[in-house]
Amino acid sequence: MHKRTVDDIILLIEGGACFEAVAQDYSFTIKIDKYVPFVCGAVHDGHQFRQSLWSNCLHTEYERWYEEDPCTREMVRTFPILISGCDSRFEYDLNRPPETAIFDTAWGKQLWKKELPKEEKEKSLAKHHNFYRVVHALIDKLEQEFRDVVVFDMHSYNWKRWDREVPVWNLGTSNIDMEKYGSLVESWRSKLESMQLPNGIQTTAKINDTFYGNGHFLKYITQNFENTLVLATEISKIYCDELTGVIFPEVVKSVEDQLKVLIPELVKEFEKASA
Repeated sequence: MHKRTVDDIILLIEGGACFEAVAQDYSFTIKIDKYVPFVCGAVHDGHQFRQSLWSNCLHTEYERWYEEDPCTREMVRTFPILISGCDSRFEYDLNRPPETAIFDTAWGKQLWKKELPKEEKEKSLAKHHNFYRVVHALIDKLEQEFRDVVVFDMHSYNWKRWDREVPVWNLGTSNIDMEKYGSLVESWRSKLESMQLPNGIQTTAKINDTFYGNGHFLKYITQNFENTLVLATEISKIYCDELTGVIFPEVVKSVEDQLKVLIPELVKEFEKASA
């Protein structure tokens, strides 16, 4: 992996190069082993938090971790095209538009002791902007080459905060064309529900049960590209202990191994439907 400027990353994509890079400011990573009609994204995987923000932040490291999506990159790390955030959503949230990407309060609690200085906000928003410059270049390149593209937008959520039974997997579809893609969405839901997970976990998968697919990553791609389907795919944090921060590696590995089978199956169906 090489450290590269955003301009260099975009030039490599436009030239069809295969590469693996971290942004020069270490805000995101991108890997392209081969140009294929699907992308895996993990925008909330990051946990980095800029040192200049530490003393002003009221949330603990654990509180930040609790709202992030740990291991979502790991679950799809073997696929040919992968883009993932490195910074915590508490610095700036890649799944929100720029105007709301920096929190004042987060999950009912004030985030900052004092209002963030303008220069701190500008540093964070520049990272947000550059990430989406690369996303735009990537999807544009893939649509030029393949026309139809599917993006697996990987997230996780805290199931223990709900006061009812919630699914292991949730697909958010409120901002995609269900008339066009409904059968593929249902196929993806069914595939996820077929997973056999360790520790007696009973796998369930539902559509728009806990989240509705309102994230900026999905909306940005859908609004800017006519032929790209974004599947907002949320796994409940059955792969860790939300209350202690302990990761269950056997569950993470099981999800990763089964996604290695299920994602290519869905991509084949997508290609057939788009032919």
